[in-house]
Amino acid sequence: MATSMLLPFIQKVRIPTSGDKVYKEECVLCYDTPESDSGLYVCMSTFLGFCKKHVQAYFFKTSNSLFLHLKRFKREVEGQDVPTSTPTKLAIGLEGGFNVGGKKYEYEDHNSIVLMPELRVISLPCPDLPESVQLSIGSILEIDAASIQEEADALAGTWDGMQREVTKHADTLVQLDNGVKIPPKDWQCQVCGLKENLWLNLTDGAIHCGRKYFNGQGGNNHAVEHYEKTKYPLVVKLGTITSDASDVYSYDEDNMVIDPNLPQHLAHFGINIKDLQKTDKSMVELEIDLNQRIGEWAIIQESGTKLVPLYGPGYTGLENLGNSCYLNSVMQVLFNIPDFRKCYYEKCDNIFNEFILDAPRNINVQMAKLAYGLWSGEYSKPPENVKDPQEPVPELPGIKPRMFKNLIGQGHPEFSTKRQQDAQEFFLHLISVLERHSRGRENPADSLKFEVEERIQCSTSKKVKYTTRTDYLLSLPIPLDAATNKEELDAFEIKKAEILARGDRLKPDEIVRPRISLQACLDCFSSLELVDDFYSTAINAKSTAYKATRLHTFPDYLMLHLKKFTIGDDWVPKKLDVSLDVPDELDLSALRGKGIQPGEEELPEAVSTEKEFEYNEALLYQLSDMGFPLDACKKALYFTQNEGIDSAMNWVMEHMNDPDFMDPFHLPGANKNNPNFTPNSAASATIVSMGFTPAQAAKALEATDNNLERAVDWIFSHAEEMEVDSPAVPEVKAQFRDGTEKYKLVAFISHMGTSTVAGHYVCHIFKDGRWVIFNDNKVALSENPPKDLAYLYIYQRISSS
Repeated sequence: MATSMLLPFIQKVRIPTSGDKVYKEECVLCYDTPESDSGLYVCMSTFLGFCKKHVQAYFFKTSNSLFLHLKRFKREVEGQDVPTSTPTKLAIGLEGGFNVGGKKYEYEDHNSIVLMPELRVISLPCPDLPESVQLSIGSILEIDAASIQEEADALAGTWDGMQREVTKHADTLVQLDNGVKIPPKDWQCQVCGLKENLWLNLTDGAIHCGRKYFNGQGGNNHAVEHYEKTKYPLVVKLGTITSDASDVYSYDEDNMVIDPNLPQHLAHFGINIKDLQKTDKSMVELEIDLNQRIGEWAIIQESGTKLVPLYGPGYTGLENLGNSCYLNSVMQVLFNIPDFRKCYYEKCDNIFNEFILDAPRNINVQMAKLAYGLWSGEYSKPPENVKDPQEPVPELPGIKPRMFKNLIGQGHPEFSTKRQQDAQEFFLHLISVLERHSRGRENPADSLKFEVEERIQCSTSKKVKYTTRTDYLLSLPIPLDAATNKEELDAFEIKKAEILARGDRLKPDEIVRPRISLQACLDCFSSLELVDDFYSTAINAKSTAYKATRLHTFPDYLMLHLKKFTIGDDWVPKKLDVSLDVPDELDLSALRGKGIQPGEEELPEAVSTEKEFEYNEALLYQLSDMGFPLDACKKALYFTQNEGIDSAMNWVMEHMNDPDFMDPFHLPGANKNNPNFTPNSAASATIVSMGFTPAQAAKALEATDNNLERAVDWIFSHAEEMEVDSPAVPEVKAQFRDGTEKYKLVAFISHMGTSTVAGHYVCHIFKDGRWVIFNDNKVALSENPPKDLAYLYIYQRISSS
């Protein structure tokens, strides 16, 4: 019976192999799973999974009729609560992280074969099935889901940072035969006598204290200073040494490492690793302890308040998928911008229908899927049998943006991993991806795009040059010297020193942060900047200049980025722990750029050519010998006019993060066309498919040595160079929205922790006349929105009507 029913469809049945991806965890167009009411339908030809709503559209698009229907029933196991445990990772809601605990469940699967469009069902197991169908079913059920395969391809690691690697000194470490034997207790720093945070050097057995933390605790840097004097590379933290794990640090590798020969290296100093017990906190535990005590964790998450959960469209949470809180916060904020909802949520059905066959790999589909998940209300329904709507109840699990996370991070060295990332960097990465995929289509990021105007005035000739560039967020410096509570800070430093001297720890409510106004940050951004080593085309010589930065256009939504992460005097990354006075309304009229003014005279254009400038070969050799790309070295010498190695090095250090730092360099006015260049045909076809002309594709590929990804980036950052020698190529000119300079605060994203690779992100959004906190899957009314501790602020233009 079953064979006769399936006979017309057997030819399309495939058996998945290790090279196939089976989407059996959730619908590729929404967040329904096998646990949803209607289950999940997996196509036995393409292995794409669909919910009941979307499987019909797929059938009419492809005529694929045979599906494996997966239905899972979840049942709570009575009396089997999972205990809440002490955190061992810098994470929230992840195994080993903060707030782990909950119920234990067991699952029961009821699977079947379903024929479309009549929804005829063949229950499983069914011995009458053709062999090919049975093999296909068995492989679909056995093979890892696509999301698991994609996560396996990413680098491992969580908020602990990168996975530790075996040190290069493991087999070659030199140990001095100096007779040093380490006692089992009563350790202290050989310089200052400190008795905690002690590190044993594995070359000479010296014991010194570790680095000083930003809050004044830790050590006095004597272990680092000992390395700088001796260059003995490996140290192990005393008190963390056990047979299972130890904290080993390599100074010249600048990372925590694994020393597989640690038992032998310790035995050299009379230490038997089997006899040791852990008596001091590891570096991860110290970071967790510090984050728990720093105060901002409790403040930003509004701990201790009775938060009332919210449900419905726009109030859906996102589950934290291996440190994806940075992604969760950014996407919640963006989909509260009307342009993003209009582009993806309101048009999701059209997008699904157009790209359904390529759904897991299409960024427009995955953006639409995420928008549907957040704004349909399907995944944010209030629990049943709640009598009092104001009574807090357990939060919903939240949707899991697995496909979106895997796709948006694909090929990226950081966002493809499970490590914590910087929300600001992810925002810019996302904008870049959307730019690439919106050629000929609506780009919702236009609501955030603005034009920056830079005015440079030569201090000798007084002539000026105006340039513009495109940006999507305004990065503001934080002037610590502008703190408005300096007397309070001085008193706090004295009190902190007394507390630490007693061996006590600071309490969260005792911490006093520098209080700085947002206006002070804006003033610092717009202040005149002295430019040294400026080559003036007016005098054909080096001079100094003054640079002023303004906004040439003002977007509908303005993203402000506060530069909280910086590099300390000791070259160690740190986060500025400050409190910002942030107004609900903002008038940025003073930042309006006006272009060249009456009476100003423009600097002449450079007229030099390749033949008219000769690189100093000795300087060029010195720079390139340091490991810098040759084209970057040429740029440094040109823009410093061969002045010397110091000037060239300064130029390199200032510009090494420029996106075109390693691009082929052509002098202004020089002929850039290489008659012998042949663009890669596949790369050219890909760029042309995005809406560019073959001539534009060739120009971009030539500028980037046929590197497709760099070529696409090059096109968007060199729009002014898109005029090529072809009448068929139109000028590419960016369009900017503009309007009043008055804004109101509508959202902010906060970071908790001491670095971008550790901690947690939470966002607050002003919705329906009240502030709402989005803490991964937790969505609730905010009682005390911590505006002063945020990292990114989103302002909306106030309508002039």
